[in-house]
Amino acid sequence: MTEKTSRTSGDVTGAPVILSNEPGSFAWGVLAKRHPALIQQVRDVFPYGRRQHEALDALLDEITNGVIEPLAAAEHDRERWADWGQVHFGRSWYDAPFLWAESYFYRRLLGAVGYFGTGPWQGVDPFAPFKQAELRGDSVEEELRALDALASVSADERAVALLHASLWGNRADLGFRVLAGEPAVGDAAASALVADDSAVLWQLLPAGASSTVAVVADNAGRELIPDLILIDHLLEQRHAEQVVLHVKPHPYYVSDAMTTDVVDCLRRLIEAPGEAGRIGGRLWKAMAAGSLEVRTHPFFCAPLPYEDMPEDLRDEFESATLTILKGDLNYRRLVGDQLWDATVPFADLTAYFPGSVAALRTLKSDVIVGLEQGVLDALERSGAAWRTSGTHALIQVRR
Repeated sequence: MTEKTSRTSGDVTGAPVILSNEPGSFAWGVLAKRHPALIQQVRDVFPYGRRQHEALDALLDEITNGVIEPLAAAEHDRERWADWGQVHFGRSWYDAPFLWAESYFYRRLLGAVGYFGTGPWQGVDPFAPFKQAELRGDSVEEELRALDALASVSADERAVALLHASLWGNRADLGFRVLAGEPAVGDAAASALVADDSAVLWQLLPAGASSTVAVVADNAGRELIPDLILIDHLLEQRHAEQVVLHVKPHPYYVSDAMTTDVVDCLRRLIEAPGEAGRIGGRLWKAMAAGSLEVRTHPFFCAPLPYEDMPEDLRDEFESATLTILKGDLNYRRLVGDQLWDATVPFADLTAYFPGSVAALRTLKSDVIVGLEQGVLDALERSGAAWRTSGTHALIQVRR
């Protein structure tokens, strides 16, 4: 089920906010199945003590059988969450807005393992083992080797491949191999795009125009590496004079990227032979020179839409030539985690955003806007779970 919102953007009337209380829905599945499974995985991945195990058990019982409880009085951000969650505390987790409930779950999970405490587990990322295993896996090795074939193609062809790699994230090989002698894979990637404004993106970033690009990262590991490779291309081909990479200030949504993850990915690139190693070396130097800068902001871990961003972050995005928002969660926060008519124009729902904005997103949740009616009809006729399966993607741009 959903609850109504009065939010409007331009001439667009607010759509129902997504809740998690409809059994069988995607949002319900996340709260009922994914979150309990994640609690068990976190229990097993570190040798936590009795205190952490009891806190994780209590959190599991609360999200399964209880109501939403506020943070403890001693928590450093209790007042902030009290403001964000005052209308949700005491209700079932399933009756809170899906975006809010997901975000608060991860905050509570960090609290349960002592991430924000003063004990020995302070600052220990509970998701780090998952990130490291992915980063050191055979798939990343294969994808980095595929970069050698791209080094010899034209800059324009390379731009297409690297943009697709960044778009697909954990299916980055689709982008890397578009021009590496496997045209069938490239065709499959292109046909899976439900919207493609990539031409507009490149028009906004002409070579030599001294542009500043803001990239708001999503996941670490196999998604962040192609993001960094795309950033290298922007700088090397002078589509951007400076790139600011925005990451999370603390662990969030399992694999979300933090500064430590950026460093790990840069080291992974530098250690690789061939083109990947050369790219890693250039990016390392770009960090030292200031043409690539990493920043963060508490808002990136807030349960709020970008329409509610604070003024300092708004000023940052306004000063950028283009802001690129990566991934599904950023998309939900950009257009609103609501059941919009899928044909509502992307530009209408992002009119509030300070400056030009692009969304690069693999579809993994119900929210979608900006589709042409014919495309939507074809997708609906397919009978596939195209909104949530990660098999489709989009590139949408508002000038």
